[in-house]
Amino acid sequence: MTEFDKLKYSNTWRAWGPYVSDRQWGTVREDYSADGDAWNEVSHDMARSKTYRWGEEGIGGISDKEQFLCLALSLWNEQDSILKERLFGLTNRQGNHGEDVKELYYYLDNVPSHSYMKMLYKYPQQAFPYQELEEENQRRTRLDPEFELIDTGLFDQDAYFDVFIEYAKNDEHDILATYTVYNRGAEAAPLHLLPTLWFRNTLDWNEPDKKPVISVIDANTLILKTRNLGDYYCYAEGDVRFLFTENESNNRRLYNAPNTADYVKDGINNYVVNGEKDTVNPQQTGTKVSIHYPVTVPAKSGKVFKVRLTNKETEQPFADFDAIVATQKNNADAFYAARQKESATGDEKRVQRQAWAGMLWSKQFYYYNVNTWLKGDKGEIPPPESRETIRNADWKHVIAADVISMPDKWEYPWFAAWDLAFHCIALATIDPDFAKEQLLLLLQDRYMHPNGQLPAYEWNFSDVNPPVHALAAWKVYKADEALNGKPDTAFLQRVLHKLMLNFTWWVNRKDSEGNNIFEGGFLGLDNIGVFDRSAPLPGGGKLEQADGTSWMAMYSLTMMRIAMELALDNPVYEDLAIKYGEHFFYIAGSMANMGDVEGQGLWDEEDGFYYDMLRMPDGSWSRLRVRTLVGLIPLFAAQVVEDRKWGKLPRLESHMKWFMAQRPDLAALISNWQGQAGEDNMHLLSLLRGHRMKALLRRMLDENEFLSPYGIRSISKTYAAHPYDYWLEGEKFSVRYTPAESDSGMFGGNSNWRGPIWMPVNYLLVQALYRFHEYYGDDFKIELPTGSGQFSTIKEAAELISKRLNAIFLRDEKGRRAVFGENEKLQTDEHFKDYILFHEYFNGDTGKGLGASHQTGWTGLVAILD
Repeated sequence: MTEFDKLKYSNTWRAWGPYVSDRQWGTVREDYSADGDAWNEVSHDMARSKTYRWGEEGIGGISDKEQFLCLALSLWNEQDSILKERLFGLTNRQGNHGEDVKELYYYLDNVPSHSYMKMLYKYPQQAFPYQELEEENQRRTRLDPEFELIDTGLFDQDAYFDVFIEYAKNDEHDILATYTVYNRGAEAAPLHLLPTLWFRNTLDWNEPDKKPVISVIDANTLILKTRNLGDYYCYAEGDVRFLFTENESNNRRLYNAPNTADYVKDGINNYVVNGEKDTVNPQQTGTKVSIHYPVTVPAKSGKVFKVRLTNKETEQPFADFDAIVATQKNNADAFYAARQKESATGDEKRVQRQAWAGMLWSKQFYYYNVNTWLKGDKGEIPPPESRETIRNADWKHVIAADVISMPDKWEYPWFAAWDLAFHCIALATIDPDFAKEQLLLLLQDRYMHPNGQLPAYEWNFSDVNPPVHALAAWKVYKADEALNGKPDTAFLQRVLHKLMLNFTWWVNRKDSEGNNIFEGGFLGLDNIGVFDRSAPLPGGGKLEQADGTSWMAMYSLTMMRIAMELALDNPVYEDLAIKYGEHFFYIAGSMANMGDVEGQGLWDEEDGFYYDMLRMPDGSWSRLRVRTLVGLIPLFAAQVVEDRKWGKLPRLESHMKWFMAQRPDLAALISNWQGQAGEDNMHLLSLLRGHRMKALLRRMLDENEFLSPYGIRSISKTYAAHPYDYWLEGEKFSVRYTPAESDSGMFGGNSNWRGPIWMPVNYLLVQALYRFHEYYGDDFKIELPTGSGQFSTIKEAAELISKRLNAIFLRDEKGRRAVFGENEKLQTDEHFKDYILFHEYFNGDTGKGLGASHQTGWTGLVAILD
């Protein structure tokens, strides 16, 4: 069965996948503290000994879709003080720029059915520098760069192992795991390789008939007996020993309290590393088992280890092993050959395929019953009363037990609403069914709040992310139609009906004055502004946000566009198209003149830019004249409709003409209603007429302001030499262009929108330019770059930005990748230079990767940039 065939049966072929988190410790779900200090309630040091309540973690881990049975890899180099069972990183307080994973690993390949997956983990042969990484990052200030694993020098002499983890499926429940270990060093080195199987502790194991069990059949075979999944068999090739224990907490180590089991979670660690012979079960049975391969790997050489996990008993499990792996690898190659442009270079295809791989590897089983978490489990010590005042007490309806696309399974091992929307846009080009399922998931009653709000993210579901769900649904709908040749209007209807509730929540909760100017909080842009936009403002003022209002204008237009599409088959939806169209007009009017006061709007004619406005209790107001992405977001609110579709909705067309005749003041604020572009007469709805669009583009395409060699910066570069200062209540607030890491403590200092390049907003800017070009055509010229004296079409501007974004990852004429910065090992070493990391954001001047190093989620959008 080819990858194309499997897509037809995706729900069964996705029964097993990379659904194990890279980090479960330090998450809100595992936090039962009185003060909500999740990072310290369960630490990395505790993780090897503590049984989790809500999920599991591992290196290169896979599981069934309910994460009942897990398989991941553990390692030991005979130098470390603990097994390498999980990825190490710093907590929010330990890092000089917040939490951060301190490992080297790469997601290299994956397909939608997960019938072929491959990743690489780089493991030093010397002791892993846990303490050095923590102490050096503690020593550094926010003005210093982060201290990474590669900066320790452990890889300089090539004394490390490249450990390739490869999975191939023979069918939905027959999984072949290949572990290929290369010693890159000049001397032979010992390694203990421990593929580990374990059952997630579901808290009902005290009932004997519900507890699963793993036991030995013969020297190379395990049987895993469960009620949930049925029986599985695990076959290990070669000379091995099975090490058994239970997935139960070591209470004695953690809390100086009695253990409830004779053999506990860290027993295998204690046996292998400490030589404690009584910590694994001599009866060869338990709920956790490691397949122990102690080997010496020759210098500059490699070894291969094979394990097969299947629900079918077989006498010769390795006879067809290599052939199956080769077949699935060939199927993966064929699948991507059909998805990638023939004209693309080998390097372009490599980057694109690794971007998609990272997105597919970043799926995770996410389990969180908020009501149970708040109240505690039956028979367990109840959580402190303060839990209900810390976070998520208003979200008792949330019952999550699903495979979800995560931003980053170490740094952000929980869903984020606006991240997920961007994930779906990129995933739709290779797996539209999964993308549609993900968008619908957050709209279900067990996620969406009864008041219509979408949960933001685990740390605080009540925070507010930009409303991009509708845009993602429209993009996914069109991508699905292009791939399958027919529109899925049922999907679009389901999305529209639920998003109507969410739209109403925005209007009721975030437009406090009823003036169509939105105060959305920080809206995902963290520290971009003068003030902390998620906290009360000094002096009791209110911030009228250009980005919040523009997001809502985009939301209105997208809802109108969706309703129009559905109205082509069902005229009932014309009423909704009319409603959202009118709402867009009112937002446009409010952005121009708040409270119907001429000139008191978000647009500044003198600067040719949109600014946030601060309104004080005494009625005074002022614009915060700092040029950031906030002022470019109005570009996103643009929709183009061909006359041939508009003409099929006569009631909508008639009403809009009537409305514009009645409110010429509002009609004058939006783009020209009609114009010629190609053969079709086009209609453009946008917040920007040509003059304002050109004014914004003049700033955006100025290399002294927003235009970087690697995309669009989040703040104008002009504030590097001349920071923006604002005085309020006798206190000075400043914004300075910082192209790399944050120098502000706002939001813990682990995010920076004050200069770097962020892929999601760049993607939206590029898409907006394509829509404007669709309407204006090639006759509309802009100076590109600003001040160059050269004029280009809007489409060419979009292509320029896309090219610069791609340049972050692609080799330049010197063979170097901007994402790697000045690190020579990454740039030139044959075992590093072609393995790509997709960071959270990028240096606004150099393109170097910053922040979370595996946030392929929204950075994976680079895979669909032309």
